[in-house]
Amino acid sequence: MGTKPSYYITTPIYYVNADPHLGTAYSTIMADVQARFRRASGQDVLFLTGMDEHGQKVAEAAAAHGMTPQEWCDSQAPHFEALWQELEISNDDFIRTTEPRQYRAVAYLWERMRESGYLYKGSYDGWYCVPEETFFTETQVSKSDEAHGTSGAHLCPDCGRPLERVQEESWFFKLSAFQDRLLAWYDEHPNFVQPDFRMNEVRSFVAGGLNDLSVSRNTFDWGIPVPFDEDHVTYVWFDALLNYMTAIGFGEDTDAARAKLAYRWPAQDHIVGKDIIRFHCVIWPAMLMAIGEALPERVFAHGFLLVRNDETGKGEKMSKSRGNAIAPREVIDLLGVEGYRYYFMTDVEPGDDGAISFSRMRQVYNADLANSWGNLISRSLNMSAKYFEGASPERPQDLAAYENPLARIAEGLAERYAKKMEAFAYGEAAAEVMALVHAANRYIEDAEPWSLAKDPARADELAFVIYTLLEAIRIAAHLFAPFMPATSAEALRRIGISDQIATDDLFATCTWGGYVGGLAVEKGVALFPRLQEA
Repeated sequence: MGTKPSYYITTPIYYVNADPHLGTAYSTIMADVQARFRRASGQDVLFLTGMDEHGQKVAEAAAAHGMTPQEWCDSQAPHFEALWQELEISNDDFIRTTEPRQYRAVAYLWERMRESGYLYKGSYDGWYCVPEETFFTETQVSKSDEAHGTSGAHLCPDCGRPLERVQEESWFFKLSAFQDRLLAWYDEHPNFVQPDFRMNEVRSFVAGGLNDLSVSRNTFDWGIPVPFDEDHVTYVWFDALLNYMTAIGFGEDTDAARAKLAYRWPAQDHIVGKDIIRFHCVIWPAMLMAIGEALPERVFAHGFLLVRNDETGKGEKMSKSRGNAIAPREVIDLLGVEGYRYYFMTDVEPGDDGAISFSRMRQVYNADLANSWGNLISRSLNMSAKYFEGASPERPQDLAAYENPLARIAEGLAERYAKKMEAFAYGEAAAEVMALVHAANRYIEDAEPWSLAKDPARADELAFVIYTLLEAIRIAAHLFAPFMPATSAEALRRIGISDQIATDDLFATCTWGGYVGGLAVEKGVALFPRLQEA
């Protein structure tokens, strides 16, 4: 393994019962931004995403399309891979739970679980939600019925859809045995679940009591077989959660796999939606405790994306029946890929539900990207090319020869930005960079380089002003790179330096005065053409 510190980040693996949507894209871009930031900071990053291909829900989707489950999964994989490629997702691995490596890892998990003493065989008689692939107790269902005010059909406490009554033989995991250990873990690791209010939800759920978990099914066969009981297949979550360790060698009996597992595990960050927080913050830690493996360092649970009703100002759940569902393609067509990434990562608070609308997308795009960042690049490069014969001025011998508000803002900028990025406060991190961009646009108005260009006696001052603007662009491009990698690479190319984004020491890269100057520059077309209101 490398000499750099490992940073391992994962998204959920996504169900293949439907095409990728705004929510799956949101999780994936969120992880990608962090992965890109960590690479630029000098860490050895492994970024994993993939597809969850087993379970009753997938089998039913396949049947509805007249396919076998494997045929259906194979037909869906390109949809995910193509969208991730278009959205500039930099994942290092894409795992599918139908791969041989997952079968090996799950078989190994079953053997380790049997050795642990936390498995037993029994009968399950209770409620099951197929869309959520979740078991519910009679008490949970009763409370849900009261909340929904229903009579007759019992509804899922999580999604509100009808539940199925399941009666079958099953293998059980003694989840109840881990209540105290989990509560102690939360006390000892207060940042294990983020944001903080999500930790409170998890703690409350566990403190309310845990029931043993059915971890096998024998009424259908689309799943990974239980190695010591051929009549049973693995419960989909017992399979899916293990993907995070499968990808780094769990279950492989080689020195290389063991070395990789030791280097990469535990993962630093699991990115999940709030709807699967119990699986990742209760069941998954208990499974790892049972087999004596380390727990991940942090689970960050983001909220749902809602559609903002511009008349009421409130967020509404997306649905095709309401006619308010938004597909990723619609947003890409409006904002472009870079604008898409920037909007969702900076204008949607990651811990809470976020209300989005096309009008708000245009507003953010025009204010931040067209009028500020794009405008700074165009004006600065236009003046540099005009006043310095298609090149940039040389780096001043004295970087403090004239009043320089931009250098003051840039001092400590990378450190302030990094602290917010590490906490997934992406909007605040981008705002730190945008403060430099806004100041640079004001600096153009205050310094009036067009006036300086008319006076040969002020040539040195003109060179200082233009250099200062290009240096601000250089630093901002590196810090914006996790959000808008292609635009940052293009901005750096236009000021005459390599289009390679920082991949080692972001702090050193963003130290003021790093731009050498004296290079060919190119104004180019507008990076962010202004959008017209619909």
